[in-house]
Amino acid sequence: MPTTRRSRTIAASPQELWEVVRDPHHLPRWWPRVTRVEDVADGSFTEVMRTRKGKVVRSDFNVVRVDAGERSLLWAQRVQGTPFARLLKSAETEVWLASVPASGLDAGAHGERGTAGPATEVTIELRQALTGFFPRFGGLMVRRAAAATLDEALDGLERISG
Repeated sequence: MPTTRRSRTIAASPQELWEVVRDPHHLPRWWPRVTRVEDVADGSFTEVMRTRKGKVVRSDFNVVRVDAGERSLLWAQRVQGTPFARLLKSAETEVWLASVPASGLDAGAHGERGTAGPATEVTIELRQALTGFFPRFGGLMVRRAAAATLDEALDGLERISG
């Protein structure tokens, strides 16, 4: 199962970022290509995305776990019976937020000097089980695309928190 994980220290408090990450309505602010979120209810939501070619795509998700104490959450894409099922058996996204001690702020993610304010280590992991011949031949391409998506998501969180 191709798994991709990215982490970044963001100059914002864990609580501030948790308020954004835990609410699917905020996804258009930080998750790549999401233009809006619909049908948020009872642990599920629908992302409306625009592909790089401009096509509108809908994708449904279930919130599997939300742990406010640990500031972590997991959501899973519903792929069965959708066009995504041609490529994916399953897809899960997990997000963790951890407070960074002030001494860990010597240098930011991009090499600049840190600030004395609060900071949070944000880790996002995307796990995708592929179907058909893709597990054998497509794993590297899927991991590469997932890494770009996660980097863009972290860029988005950094942009809205700074």
